[in-house]
Amino acid sequence: MIRLQQVILARGTKPLFDSVDVTLNPGDKIGLIGSNGAGKSSLFAMLRGELHPDQGSIEFPAKWQLAHVAQETPPLERSAIEYAIDGDVTLRKLEAQLAELEAQPESHDNGIAIGEVYGALADADAYTVRSRGEQLLLGLGFTIEQMEQSVASFSGGWRMRLNLAQALMCKSDLLLLDEPTNHLDLDAIIWLEDWLKRYAGTLIIISHDRDFLDGVVNVVVHIDERKLKRYSGNYSAFERQRAAQLILAQSSIEKQSRKRAHLQSFIDRFAAKASKAKQAQSRIKALEKMEELAPLRAAAEFSFEFREPLSAPNPMLVMDDVDCGYRIESQTDHSFTEKKIVGDVKFSLQIGQRIGLLGINGAGKSTLIKTIMGELPPLTGTITTGKGLSVGYFAQHQVEMLRHDESPLWHLAHIAPDVREQELRNFLGGFNFPGSMVTSPIAPFSGGEKARLALAMIVWQRPNLLLLDEPTNHLDLETREALTEALAQFEGTLVVVSHDRHLLRATTDQFIIVADGKLLPFDGDLDDYKDWLYKTKLEQAAAAANAAALPVKSKEKAAALPQAQPVPSAPVDEKERKRRDAEERQRIAALRKPIETRIKRLEEQMAKLNLKKDDYSKQLEDGAIYDDANKEKLKNLLLDQAYVVKELDQLEADWLEQQEFLEAAS
Repeated sequence: MIRLQQVILARGTKPLFDSVDVTLNPGDKIGLIGSNGAGKSSLFAMLRGELHPDQGSIEFPAKWQLAHVAQETPPLERSAIEYAIDGDVTLRKLEAQLAELEAQPESHDNGIAIGEVYGALADADAYTVRSRGEQLLLGLGFTIEQMEQSVASFSGGWRMRLNLAQALMCKSDLLLLDEPTNHLDLDAIIWLEDWLKRYAGTLIIISHDRDFLDGVVNVVVHIDERKLKRYSGNYSAFERQRAAQLILAQSSIEKQSRKRAHLQSFIDRFAAKASKAKQAQSRIKALEKMEELAPLRAAAEFSFEFREPLSAPNPMLVMDDVDCGYRIESQTDHSFTEKKIVGDVKFSLQIGQRIGLLGINGAGKSTLIKTIMGELPPLTGTITTGKGLSVGYFAQHQVEMLRHDESPLWHLAHIAPDVREQELRNFLGGFNFPGSMVTSPIAPFSGGEKARLALAMIVWQRPNLLLLDEPTNHLDLETREALTEALAQFEGTLVVVSHDRHLLRATTDQFIIVADGKLLPFDGDLDDYKDWLYKTKLEQAAAAANAAALPVKSKEKAAALPQAQPVPSAPVDEKERKRRDAEERQRIAALRKPIETRIKRLEEQMAKLNLKKDDYSKQLEDGAIYDDANKEKLKNLLLDQAYVVKELDQLEADWLEQQEFLEAAS
């Protein structure tokens, strides 16, 4: 087990841990969470022996093999597969011993020693190591061809995947993973999640991906107020336990309670009426969904919302027979060649659509987003935009394009030069840029703080179309949750590429797959996508890896074995049916959107009036209001109460009518 006893640690003048006691059991899969700067990476450094506590002790069995992901990758000429296998340090030591023994003169003792090493190699699974390495790299998104390329030929993000593969190859007792999903796409994250579920050792993960944590961990250790507190269960279980503690401590979450009460009032009022039973049932579902998709955030750092768009063109954008890709200029004759990534795109964006783009890394999701944005011109075809289209575009390079020598206030003033400085300061304060931070150069800011600034600049411009390409990179859990809530309430159109499944579930209502150079509608949820992924991608990749690993003669025999069959092409009439179904869904979505907007407005108005009604009721419960001196005040109060009740009745009738319209539109 791992035991921390009375651990005290400070970095410079900043205290991180104060008399920390915690015990972690062998085989636990632990999610280590806490705000940025709380000390998560410092705890990892102490476990690796790179940092020592100022006081106290950290103990775990000396015989344990520890594995972690290296942060640096030298530009080696070594192949990717051999670099990954290097992670099995025991195997590499045995191979080195064998090479040394075989280089010595033959003797009786030498022969016995060689035999013992061969036995140890068999125990270390040396004869399956290449296959294991290939399976790891396939799962992390590498192709068979890429495995033979040198480490130096890969970009930084892909080198980090190779470092992760090394850590997973190591036969470890304790595995430390610090943000392992940062450089992975959704497909690789799903694969890694399944791999870690089967990991037999003790696992400690730092991650800001709540769905990933939910799928892997059974213990959460929360760093808060310089203490470590252990919670049983996954991340969602931690949230519930933590929320219960906060409620007992300070009776917070009043806003969420009012929402629940408001929905419950409809359920109680209309559940018994046969004519309104459906509406009551829809409210019950809404109440359940709200509790599921809007987890408690009583201790969140901040929250924000997108401002209502100034216009709503419909359709917003139409792509007709568009090929998306790049034009590459020759260095010799300066001619251009075209590299098509996604072809024959027939696609339109309607008001209120909320689309999640799915597909493996390199399939063309970002290329499609850049083409819609206008950053890349279409190779062929036409793109028509609606009058008044205002696009908010967030991608990783947007953060990199910020002026590091300038302040948040300068950046916002640059896009809003005619707005008073105090108004800009107030706006940035809502994005957690307080005091002197608003006028400080952003160079020393964290990646999450820079991403918040880029988001603030988008929100200020009041877009009616949001294009988001991995918006959660560098954001901590609390900021991700704030973004998720803001996107869920955004009234415009949304297209998002993200590996954060919680964000996708909470903010999108339809998915499109970018695969094999095409744009394909996907009629299912993320669980269906996981099944589709294994059936159509990973199984075929595994079959390719197995075939590549076979000797030449064995490949001929393998041809007679049952193989994973590719998904047959749909007949023409099936394609036509799917096309019509997609058009019908778009038509229904277009009908539903204005009704849903009207319902939302009515609910907001009713919530405000219910607050007023409650306030009037409290005033009327005060006995002093009935004194002779307060007769006029009492009269006005009763009139106000009667007016609010009458207006509420009218709004509720309108709400029920809109619910009926919504059902008819479906």
